[in-house]
This record gives sequence, structure tokens and C-alpha cells, in this order.
Amino acid sequence: MRYDNRVTIITGGSQGIGEGCVRAFARAGSNVVFCSIDETRGNQLAEELNQASEGEILFIKCDVTKQDQLENLVNETITRFDRLDCLINNAGWHPPHKPVDDFSADDFRALLELNVISVFSLSKLALPHLRQTRGNIINIASLVATLGQHYATTYVATKGAVLSFTKALAIDEAPNGVRVNSVSPGNIYTPLWQAGIDEALDPVKWKESGENAQLLGRLGTIEEAGKLCLFIAAEATFTTGVDHILSGGAELDYGQKSRMN
Repeated sequence: MRYDNRVTIITGGSQGIGEGCVRAFARAGSNVVFCSIDETRGNQLAEELNQASEGEILFIKCDVTKQDQLENLVNETITRFDRLDCLINNAGWHPPHKPVDDFSADDFRALLELNVISVFSLSKLALPHLRQTRGNIINIASLVATLGQHYATTYVATKGAVLSFTKALAIDEAPNGVRVNSVSPGNIYTPLWQAGIDEALDPVKWKESGENAQLLGRLGTIEEAGKLCLFIAAEATFTTGVDHILSGGAELDYGQKSRMN
């Protein structure tokens, strides 16, 4: 797959699924502008990829909950490359698992700002440029947006909102030639997943339980996530309003799920 001479913005691109997307699009020849709040890691990744990539890789520090920083992200991209072909809204966070009783309304509001409002705000800023190139938006949702997840009410709600927003925006932008899709990852091995392993009482058992949740018996990789996003942008040109599940079959088959005593 090639994405030569195209321009892609990726949020939360310094690690995890975002990094997988940055690497995949860079390999495909795209100019990539990615952002995160981790300036050190962002600059390191940009320097590494610029040594081997055909396109230009640019890191911009950006907190996606800040409107002025989102505006700067888009403005810097257009100033440098004079076009935009793809936006990947990836930045987000999964809070620690706990009962709904232990989440405050302020906790939920902050998560909405990061996981949902930023997707709306950046999409709105990017659309005037994407309409000119008949480009596309890819929003990173989650498998648990449709399945639910134990002790994750606020996170699941935000990702459900991303799914619904994706479908509604796909309808609105179809006349403009802009495709809008989502990707719903299941268990992808990221630094956040490793942090969960490290914090578990039995790290080996925790990792095995994560692997065994998939029919394929392993965690997905950030490279696989990046390649799927590249396929949607570069090849899946008759696809819009679709949620692409990347789960290794985690949602299939019956299983023992009762939590009752």
C-alpha cells in the first residue's frame, strides 16, 4: 500500500496505536504530522523516521483538549504542506477500572473532553481542507463501545460516542467526498497494556488472560493497527461510516461471563 505525496495528521502518535499509524503511513510515503504531549518521545520518533522515510515526518506538541493547540496543529500542517488528506483521531485514555460509584462527574467530564470533544473539534478544523482533497477521517474507537466492559462505564460511553459521531459525520460529509470511518481495537499490546501487566498481582496470569481473550490466542500489535488504518485511507475508497473491528475474534463465541455469586 502506498500513500505517496499525501498528508496525514495523527493525534496521540508518540506511542501505542498512534505510533503504529505514524510508522505505517511513513513507510507508505505519506508526509505525516503527529502530535502528543510527550515532547521527548515525539521528537525521537520523528528523528528516527525522517532518516528512512520518503515523506517528511513532523512532530508538534499538542494537548488535544486545548482548542488553540488544535488550531495550531492544523495551521502548521497546512503552512508546511498546503494540503491535508487524512486525519486519524487517536489520542485518548482508558482510566483505571472501578465501579461507577467511584467515578465523579468531573472525572467523566474530563474524559469526554479528551476522548470525544477533541475528536469533534479537530475534525471540524480539518474538514475544510479534507473537502478540498476529498480526503478521509479515521476515528479510533474501541471494541468495548459495542460489547461493554466491566468497571469502565465512563470509557465505554466515550467510545460509544465516537462510534455514533463517526456514522453521523459520514452521512454529512459524503456529498463533499470525505469518507469518515472508525477502527475498534480489542486487546492491542501498547504501553498502557504493559502498565496493566506491571501493576497486576500476578503479571504472568494477567497477560495470559489478555491473550486468551482472543480466538487467535494473542494480543494484537500496533503495526497491525497502523496497517488497517492505512488500508482504510489508501485502498478502502468505497467505505464510509463503517466501524472496522480489530480484535482477533474476541467478540465471538459464548463464554463464562456471570459475575453473580
